[in-house]
Amino acid sequence: MLVTRGGGAVSAAAPVAVTIGNFDGVHLGHQAMVARVVDAARARGLMPAALTFEPHPRELFSPASAPTRITSFREKVELLGHHGVQRVHVRRFSRRFASLSPEAFVEQVLARELRARWVLIGDDFRYGAKRAGDVAALVEAGHRHGFEVAFMPTVMLGGERASSTAVREALAAGDLERARRLLGRTYSIDGRVVHGDKLGRELGYATANVRMKHNRPPFTGIFAVRVHGLGDAARNGVASLGVRPTVSDSGRHVLEVHLFDFAEEIYGRRLRVEFLAKIRDEAKYADLDTLKAQIARDCDAARDLLKQHAHA
Repeated sequence: MLVTRGGGAVSAAAPVAVTIGNFDGVHLGHQAMVARVVDAARARGLMPAALTFEPHPRELFSPASAPTRITSFREKVELLGHHGVQRVHVRRFSRRFASLSPEAFVEQVLARELRARWVLIGDDFRYGAKRAGDVAALVEAGHRHGFEVAFMPTVMLGGERASSTAVREALAAGDLERARRLLGRTYSIDGRVVHGDKLGRELGYATANVRMKHNRPPFTGIFAVRVHGLGDAARNGVASLGVRPTVSDSGRHVLEVHLFDFAEEIYGRRLRVEFLAKIRDEAKYADLDTLKAQIARDCDAARDLLKQHAHA
């Protein structure tokens, strides 16, 4: 996987077949676009590529109302690579970049930086300052700059549009099965284990504090989880994702995972936490003894849900 960052041209990189988007979540709609790019690249002797932007445009212009990140940047890149993308080109989304005219965007990014020969876009694609560039303008620009333009219709699943918005809605509602259908996989969060306040250990339920790279998580609560990264087999556990209202008033989101039948030191290890089922919402308890009793009930509930998932 080649990850390049815009500014200048990458002269050593091969010409590309490319699709363009934020690709948050890399859901089934994104996967369909990537599959088509991979096929087109293979047929034309090109490198399959994706052009994406950091930060998300709404994080620049309206950070208070920007959508939650389904995937971190690293997770997004890894998922794109898993589905066949060989180059991810990242353009920093700044006010200066947002002010580029449609023609300047094509010349600087598609023609010079990417050396695009085949470009796949969605049916609602707009580009350039004030979203002035449309499909017709891109086709005309392609004639001038030597690339083909292809279109991809919206991917529908059971009457629902596969979109990042739909995935966020499913996760926020705790509907992990709907999120799984839209993503084509179980939702997960990756991160390294870092030192926390060791409160779980004091309560008798040691936890791995997993550092997240999201702007904020797409959901909160207590979950039955499966954890990868600690050997060949996944390990079962229960996770708390939220602000821990009983023990902290910082408002900072923390992902803590208690692994069943596990007692090794794993600081610095990178884990992938799969969220299989939601147990309950976060709650604030009167004291630590009440919290400890609730954790015991959560562990029992998680074990039951994990057994059901295994049988299913």
